[in-house]
Amino acid sequence: MSESYIQDLFAERIGGIKFGKETKIYKFEKIKRAKAAARKAHPNVELLDFGVGEPDEMAFPMVVEALKIECAKPENRGYADNGIQELKEAAAKYMEKVYGVKDIDPVREVLHSIGSKPALAMLPSVFINSGDAVLVTVPGYPVLATHSQWYGGRVVHLPLKEENDFLPDLDDVSKEDLKKAKLLYINYPNNPTGATATVGFFKKVVKFAQKNNIVVVHDAAYAALSFDNKPLSFLSVDGAKDVGVEIHSFSKAFNMTGWRLAFVAGNERVVSAFGHVKDNYDSGQFIAIQKAGIYALEHPEMTEKISAKYKRRLELMVEALNSTGFSAKMPRGSFYLYVGAPRGTKGGVKFKTAEDVSEYLITEKLISTVPWDDVGNYLRFSSTFIAKNEEDERRVIAEMKKRLGDLELVF
Repeated sequence: MSESYIQDLFAERIGGIKFGKETKIYKFEKIKRAKAAARKAHPNVELLDFGVGEPDEMAFPMVVEALKIECAKPENRGYADNGIQELKEAAAKYMEKVYGVKDIDPVREVLHSIGSKPALAMLPSVFINSGDAVLVTVPGYPVLATHSQWYGGRVVHLPLKEENDFLPDLDDVSKEDLKKAKLLYINYPNNPTGATATVGFFKKVVKFAQKNNIVVVHDAAYAALSFDNKPLSFLSVDGAKDVGVEIHSFSKAFNMTGWRLAFVAGNERVVSAFGHVKDNYDSGQFIAIQKAGIYALEHPEMTEKISAKYKRRLELMVEALNSTGFSAKMPRGSFYLYVGAPRGTKGGVKFKTAEDVSEYLITEKLISTVPWDDVGNYLRFSSTFIAKNEEDERRVIAEMKKRLGDLELVF
């Protein structure tokens, strides 16, 4: 079997005969390579990694212990298919306790997923035919958009601009795009901007969806990480359940990264259709993990502790960044800071893109960030850097401040 034979069979959606032969290196791979090169060049210098987009700690010991106990029970072996009813009921109670959403039917309006990413990947197969359109905020998480394109859909980007508080301008969507649009993807608190939605914005989304016959998919991965106010759910707004669903991840809210557990809640018909597709993709998450997830849902105070840590770190990071020339603002949720990128240094270095800045920071000062050049030029700093305790947090941030200050950045 020749290599060319296989190469000729690759689907066009992943590049066809060009798959694996493109020379373009995407930013996350560039960052990975730059970090490796910096570590090799400076083996005795600590790399300050503010680019990681996942929690820096393990799940709480009580959750781990719950998994250990459930793993040993014979009744938890076997396929879970579309999930156990106990998890659905726990999810419905969690939505009421944490978000004040009181009308979620645990039988027909909740379904688990093996992480939020598969849910975002599967939902386009529920709705998108060739020629349909999806409205997707940018910058952002691309999974739903990518899979929509794979089904022949067209992606309409809704830019998140600082002057609009990083909320999409729904009034700016063209009539032509609205005629073809079936899905609207939003994500608040937002990755990467750290922006939070308001009740007023969610109300506008509901009216927009009703008027244009569009299904809303709200990726609520960071929704529970709220600093000053009660966490806000899209489903808490009147009419939201009539037009869409919300996806909740255990990874960010409970430090359960890698456990691969989430749930989709909201519109009964959307949840049912998602379940139909999902049933042909997987056989459900391990029941013991689902039961450990139930323990987490029953103890939202764990998330409050996690949020307090991120808030503490972000406040220190805002001060440090602003002292070196950045214009950082404290977010009301998530664990990210999204700041305008510098244009150069007083020493004469010039930057055309945020990606240029990111590579420079890694190479020159071993500071890792994530660049975004989709709508303006920005850097994302994450508060999920590795630190042993609060004293170590202050040390890491002070070191970042010193290194950035040495560069004499120009904005």
